Amino acid sequence: MTRPPPLLLLSLLLLLLLRIPGPCSGERSSSALEEIATEKEAEESHRQDSVSLLTFILLLTLTILTIWLFKHRRVRFLHETGLAMIYGLIVGVILRYGIPPTSGRDKPLSCSQEDRAYTTLLVNISGKFFEYTLKGEISPGKIHNVEQNDMLRKVTFDPEVFFNILLPPIIFHAGYSLKKRHFFRNLGSILVYAFLGTAVSCFIIGNLMYGVVKLMKLVGQLSDKFYYTDCLLFGAIISATDPVTVLAIFNELHADVDLYALLFGESVLNDAVAIVLSSSIVAYQPTGGNIHAFDAAAFFKSVGVFLGIFSGSFMMGVVTGVVTALVTKFTKLHCFPLLETALFFLMSWSTFLLAEACGFTGVVSVLFCGITQAHYTYNNLSVESRSRTKQLFEVLHFLAENFIFSYMGLALFTFQKHIFSPIFIIGAFIAVFLGRAAHIYPLSFFLNLGRRHKISWNFQHMLMFSGLRGAMAFALAIRDTATYSHQMMFSTTLLIVFFTVWIIGGGTTPMLSWLNIRVGVDPDQDPPPTNDSFQVLQGEGPDAERRNRTKQESVWIFRLWYSFDHNYLKPILTHSGPPLVTTLPSWCGLIARCLTTPQVYENQEQLRDEDSDFILNDSDLTLTYGDTTITANGSSGSHAAVTSLDGRKTKSSSEEALERDLGTEAPEVMSRGTRLVFPLDA
Repeated sequence: MTRPPPLLLLSLLLLLLLRIPGPCSGERSSSALEEIATEKEAEESHRQDSVSLLTFILLLTLTILTIWLFKHRRVRFLHETGLAMIYGLIVGVILRYGIPPTSGRDKPLSCSQEDRAYTTLLVNISGKFFEYTLKGEISPGKIHNVEQNDMLRKVTFDPEVFFNILLPPIIFHAGYSLKKRHFFRNLGSILVYAFLGTAVSCFIIGNLMYGVVKLMKLVGQLSDKFYYTDCLLFGAIISATDPVTVLAIFNELHADVDLYALLFGESVLNDAVAIVLSSSIVAYQPTGGNIHAFDAAAFFKSVGVFLGIFSGSFMMGVVTGVVTALVTKFTKLHCFPLLETALFFLMSWSTFLLAEACGFTGVVSVLFCGITQAHYTYNNLSVESRSRTKQLFEVLHFLAENFIFSYMGLALFTFQKHIFSPIFIIGAFIAVFLGRAAHIYPLSFFLNLGRRHKISWNFQHMLMFSGLRGAMAFALAIRDTATYSHQMMFSTTLLIVFFTVWIIGGGTTPMLSWLNIRVGVDPDQDPPPTNDSFQVLQGEGPDAERRNRTKQESVWIFRLWYSFDHNYLKPILTHSGPPLVTTLPSWCGLIARCLTTPQVYENQEQLRDEDSDFILNDSDLTLTYGDTTITANGSSGSHAAVTSLDGRKTKSSSEEALERDLGTEAPEVMSRGTRLVFPLDA
């Protein structure tokens, strides 16, 4: 009998093994299928992430091209932010109604044994553990209306993205690009508007909205709880102004510089006050059984929280700016502009995150960090890094702001928890109008009692008109939408932002014309004197008149601060200012020499921001600090008091520097002990 070949027997054996499944082959087969399905889901999720980001990039690209067209055609009725909102609305409609649901795998599970929600949940499914994260509470009535469109889920961002990524460059740019001359000339009024005015607006809006809520409850339009503290929180949120549209038009038309300074300064500090005020309201916790009743102890605790958070955030921002200034001064980073710019960028951004991590407010920290960086660190940067940092944060500010406004338009259709109440919306519009009126007119009246240059009625009307709401109000409202009241507040805030940006922003140019506000004004030109503003007591021409006017208009505490800053802080933190050997006592000579860099002697002109007037210098001219003359080669010596050509004595160095930085003194140079004055034509 012939035996079959071994190869044939082996083949038959393999066929039998493949046809007869083992006890674990079915499990391995199902596991492989599950892995394939998981990989496909991950690939699809990655594709949807790319599409969602591409959607926003295309929105920004389309906005930029349309902005160019509008600027080319000199169209001013619609600002770029309003345009971004319109494009966001269009895309939101397409995503909401043009894309069919792609997900139907949501299944409610009951966990009746647990009494609270967990941030992370591990679910055991057939022996395998899967991790799920908490996204928020869903009311029982909307359990079947959960978003089934994966694309709409992808374009709905975590609110922390706005605070940690998009807001820092916007706020930092506001501080870094601050025009100090006109800002400090109106500092007292700006502080009153920003601090006291925002608090007045918050409490007026909050109390009016509490009356609206009571009315809604009376007519049966309130389906859930809405407390007094919620109304105050809404007042703080909606009090954050963002007149970006008006300021852009002011800048383009060169509107009155004092009006621009008042509006810009108030909006910059107002955002910081509003966010700290909202944190203080959230921290309000009475000790009794009713956590929403008034408690004096809890109230004063909230006031303490406000002061503590604001002062702590302020100090953190200033300290970060000072540290950056010292690093850039005492290192040779200026030899490597790329590293210098990178360090400046990271230190500035880390201020926001550091403040948030420490329990403070990053918005306040990054704002004052920007102001400190502009005042000190900017002077230590190389020429290339100065240009880079200005342009970098300007571009980031532009993209972040337009991204937020595009997302606002998108959120009107993609946000799943909108609650629109006609009574609440109408009441909110009325409350915002009355709150802004109480913010501007009474405070302007009291400010005019002490101002020599009065805030005229047309300025007050323009400030009243320019109270737009924007990115900050939206970011504060979307940060917490867990409850019924917060969802209604967010939806109403969104509509208020739409109305103010489109209607009020579009009416800025006609309003300027109707109020007869000057446009086409030179930024270095002062407003004309009026009988009710101030009187020039002495002077010999327009330059003397300008100096006297600024002396009277500058805040006295700022002049004291400036003298200290010019003589001590600027020389310590920068390469500009008088050498410390001339300002510190003689027994501090060693410290003064250690903190004074050679660049102070090498520089023939003071390093100042680009919004200051420069001193005219020649190669053989000298710089004078008090009674010491510093020559171009670094030698120094004492000299007698310098007199001008007509025999008048000169002012102190700090007073001269103040007038130079405020742009109020004619450019002057020192040559052979004689002061030469070269007046510039206005």
